[in-house]
Amino acid sequence: MSEEIRTGSRVRLALSLLAAGALAWILIGQQSSLDAAEQQTIFMGGSPRRADSEAVNTSRLLFPAGVRSNWHTHTWGQLLMVEEGEGRHQVRGGPVVAKGPGEPWFTAEGVEHWHGAAPDEDALQLTIYEGSVEWLEPVQDEEYLVTPQR
Repeated sequence: MSEEIRTGSRVRLALSLLAAGALAWILIGQQSSLDAAEQQTIFMGGSPRRADSEAVNTSRLLFPAGVRSNWHTHTWGQLLMVEEGEGRHQVRGGPVVAKGPGEPWFTAEGVEHWHGAAPDEDALQLTIYEGSVEWLEPVQDEEYLVTPQR
């Protein structure tokens, strides 16, 4: 990935995060100052409350081309989404699947899987999970280098 593409992506991400933060501040952070009538114009059926998120792990991982995780499982499950590039993932016994930007997938708790970049393209992945990870053996080239499904 070129530095120009990375910089542009960082700017877009920063602006998106800023916009999301501003929206959250407006909708949730200022909620206490709204009277009941005003809340009804923003939310139907009541108002949401923030839930504790200390146990939730989130990170953005840049997998260079050809890099993939070992097989692993999560005690809660894992939500992933490619932000840039082409990602790959596989559930043990299933096909290798290619994913592009904006295509999320969820792997349920206890399911052995791996994820990473395509052999010839970096992948920036957003990962969200709770609980612990059990790391298993490496993904061998003969497992990784097959033609993926879409």
